[in-house]
Amino acid sequence: MSTPTLGIALITHNAAARLVQCLESVAFADEIVVVDGGSTDGTVEIAERHRARVIVARDWPGFGPQKNRALDALSTDWVLSIDADEIVSPELAASIRAALAAPHADAYAVDRLSSFCGTWVRHSGWYPDWIPRLFKRGTARFSDDLVHERFVLSGDPRVARLEGKLMHYSYEDLEAVLRKLDAYSSAGARQRHAAGKRGGFGVAVSRSAWAFVRTYVLRRGFLDGKTGFMIALFNAQTVYYRFLKLAHLNASEPAKR
Repeated sequence: MSTPTLGIALITHNAAARLVQCLESVAFADEIVVVDGGSTDGTVEIAERHRARVIVARDWPGFGPQKNRALDALSTDWVLSIDADEIVSPELAASIRAALAAPHADAYAVDRLSSFCGTWVRHSGWYPDWIPRLFKRGTARFSDDLVHERFVLSGDPRVARLEGKLMHYSYEDLEAVLRKLDAYSSAGARQRHAAGKRGGFGVAVSRSAWAFVRTYVLRRGFLDGKTGFMIALFNAQTVYYRFLKLAHLNASEPAKR
């Protein structure tokens, strides 16, 4: 019996910084599909040089729908969904190959370790971070959320864990932190506005204060030192601006007669 085929599902937008490392770490796959949102930094050229099939989709429907486009474009038996700032370690690559050679589950979770401005984070709610990423094609989708999309498995699948780390270079520097703070708070506000939620200054203050306490105290961010404080503050600011932006969207609604 032949080993099942593996496809890589990846979305990008100006992701040249880590893309070479990302694609080289999954060079063992049978097929790579990259759905690009209209990059201008050489991302498409890098992907094509690493034998990826690139689909340009500039309309940007949100993280979840864009990732589903990549899933739909694959024809392999199994799918590994990763981000352009994630690198499959050699140990994880070996675990993936072993799982495909003798599958005993419908989906597999990977152990993701994330960095913040050059520091690997082991608390703050960031770690441990077991997330399903390898699955039989057709057994899973991403939710249609604009941001913080969820991985949704259909039916009652068997889920196992893989050895090795998925190295996540999530926030390379402070400029990236500020860009993502703005992008995530805006997307979160639009998502809540579409769901009929309300925002306001009081809600922004109370929710952001809780986000800081939850990250720094309850999720033991203090054990990550200065980095843990920075992450707690980042979470608080993201929540604060999300609800202020939501209030602005609410105020911009046409008056009901």
